[in-house]
Amino acid sequence: MTSPAGPPPTGGGGEQRRVRLLAVTACPTGIAHTYMAAEKLAQAAESRGIAMKVETQGSIGAENVLDDNDVRQADGVIVAADKDVDLSRFAGKRILTVGVAEGIRHPEQLIERVLSAPVHMGGGAPTAPAPASGGGKERSAGYRALMNGVSYMIPFVVVGGLLIAISLSLGGHTDPSGGLVIPKNSFWMDVNNIGVIGFTLMVPILSGYIAYAIGDRPALVPGMIGGWIANTGELYDSKAGAGFIGAIVTGFLAGYLVLWIKKVKVPKFVQPIMPIIVIPIVATTALGLFFIYVIGKPISWVFEHLTDWLGGMTGTSAVLLGAILGLMIAFDMGGPVNKTAFLFGAGLIATGNQTVMGMCAAAIPVMPLGQGLATLLRRRLYSEQERETGFAALFMGCFGISEGAIPFAAARPAQVIPANMLGGAVAGAIAGVAGVEDAVPHGGPIVAVLGAVSGVPMFFVAVVIGSVVTALTTVALVDVSERRGAPALAGAGAAVPEPVPVGAGVGGATESAKSVAGVRSSAEGAEEAGEVLSGHLTERTVRVRLAAVDREAAIREMAGLLTRGGRVVDADELVAAALRREEQGTTGLGEEIAIPHAKTDAVSAPVVGFARSDEGVEWDSPDGTKARLVFMIAVPEAAAGDEHLRILSLLSRRLMDAGFRERLLAAPDEAAVVEVLREVG
Repeated sequence: MTSPAGPPPTGGGGEQRRVRLLAVTACPTGIAHTYMAAEKLAQAAESRGIAMKVETQGSIGAENVLDDNDVRQADGVIVAADKDVDLSRFAGKRILTVGVAEGIRHPEQLIERVLSAPVHMGGGAPTAPAPASGGGKERSAGYRALMNGVSYMIPFVVVGGLLIAISLSLGGHTDPSGGLVIPKNSFWMDVNNIGVIGFTLMVPILSGYIAYAIGDRPALVPGMIGGWIANTGELYDSKAGAGFIGAIVTGFLAGYLVLWIKKVKVPKFVQPIMPIIVIPIVATTALGLFFIYVIGKPISWVFEHLTDWLGGMTGTSAVLLGAILGLMIAFDMGGPVNKTAFLFGAGLIATGNQTVMGMCAAAIPVMPLGQGLATLLRRRLYSEQERETGFAALFMGCFGISEGAIPFAAARPAQVIPANMLGGAVAGAIAGVAGVEDAVPHGGPIVAVLGAVSGVPMFFVAVVIGSVVTALTTVALVDVSERRGAPALAGAGAAVPEPVPVGAGVGGATESAKSVAGVRSSAEGAEEAGEVLSGHLTERTVRVRLAAVDREAAIREMAGLLTRGGRVVDADELVAAALRREEQGTTGLGEEIAIPHAKTDAVSAPVVGFARSDEGVEWDSPDGTKARLVFMIAVPEAAAGDEHLRILSLLSRRLMDAGFRERLLAAPDEAAVVEVLREVG
């Protein structure tokens, strides 16, 4: 443990020892800001004669990783990050945690402050990201915690759901008394059991990693156990657990309960065991009992009364009953409301009433089918991981596994759950009015294919229409949400201008004159002579005078410039992708630099452009400077790997050299700019 703040450390003989500092930099996207903050901190330390090692946690993984020996010798640690960073390895060291923008803007001040920062005692929560330093949309801590849980849950949903679907399709058969049945002790029953384990774990995983994002490792155990309790209705006399909604509740309760316990002052001899024994035991016990005795009882009561209420509606309109059952089935996808409707329909099969189960069976696949279809209809609204989950959801929907839509609902509940409910209500109502019947307690197209459904044509009509309604509603709501969440780029309430024609602007005449004056005998030779950055930037994608005066116009002009490289297939989509990236946080890096970038299939191959602005463009940069040096990088989704991240990191670090920036600003024409950029490597 380091000594209290005071004069610089000295050696055993009284001679002054060189101060040693460590730093960790990370931004949400793990690209430019991560490396610029690292370079700024390293430069500031070097100018003061301080030894510093900086670990960057970028999109290509952690680089220059700090080892145990580094930590042991360090006098302090600066964590400049806008995402969670594990602090447990720095126990006993002075730690200063700030946003990544502070590492770019005030590195000298951070170096001065870290030597008087509080000593980290271990077991603390991950760093709390500071507010974004630009006009970009900053997600709340609660949203980040929720998305942390969803990201860890998705593999369990996909693996569990697909294994169950495969086992049912290849090893199952219909049985009026037991739905889709797989023979016991068969190979496919073993496959099914493995899938069930995955599904069983997904809810505790969701809860546990929400809690972990809030309260760090001590919150993981209470979060997971709390999620298991929430999903196990037998513990509080309920026929259905609380499902993924209950897991979200327990995750947040566990996380914040752990944070509160950490604030309790305890004797010094107890402190070492707090994070590994005391906090997990106290938090797990308190949360578990609270859920069983306080939250669980109301859930059980609601379940019972919902069942009674549905029983009183069996004589009403089939359209109304089908719509209500569809709403309930779609609400929580395996939770108590869903199970109430499902068990109500399943229970009536034995009485000879198969129409209620027919309504449920039509609504059950609508959520995963609709969400999967939405990812196909508007790919740009979804990340690569979400699109992959969408394909899995389509497959699960065919086998009546409604849980395939849970990752989408957990990530965007305000948009996805209403869309699911609308589609489910439509499907249930159509099945009800058509008199569709289902003889087994299961849903989805699989039961129709296996002969358990009567009125098969109308059953499929109900499923298809309901799924389309869900998909279209989801796309509309998500699109509206994204637009409302976008920063005001050209002033509050400003209308988005139409895309500028490719090649339009002041640079058009300049480019024509240059092309005439600079004609080479061989077009191929010209391409080779003017290529840098692994061939992704050429003279054709360089402009020495940027005409735009605001950020959105600059991105549009840069997209037009990239189009000249012959690799852009959809300029409008490229602009939209780049603007969506700006919503996550500004790409203005300070030092009069901006590097907008996008991963999109609007380009057929990686392409880089550069333009220079005489007046500068307001880009909400951390240091308040306008961007005069603007690079734009675009890569197709399939090629969005280490190569473009390598270019970004190299470019970001090289731009920290004031001499390099001056040479870029002074270059008289495009050819001279390319020559300067050859220094990047």
